[in-house]
Amino acid sequence: MRNQILRLGLGIAAGFLLKSVLDARSSRPVPQLENIRDAGPEAMDEPPEEWDMVDELNDESFPASDPPANY
Repeated sequence: MRNQILRLGLGIAAGFLLKSVLDARSSRPVPQLENIRDAGPEAMDEPPEEWDMVDELNDESFPASDPPANY
């Protein structure tokens, strides 16, 4: 019986500790990224003359490591 109470107390203490750590992590400010443009040629300073669906999907997926699904 005493072991069960001890385990329950340790479990409750661990839960409170975990909650406090997660709350502290969520209250940190999120870094803001700069110089991000929208996808597509209309958002480019010097858009290419030809632009097809593969170019569009590739531009939308950047900087992902995988190519577009229909490439």
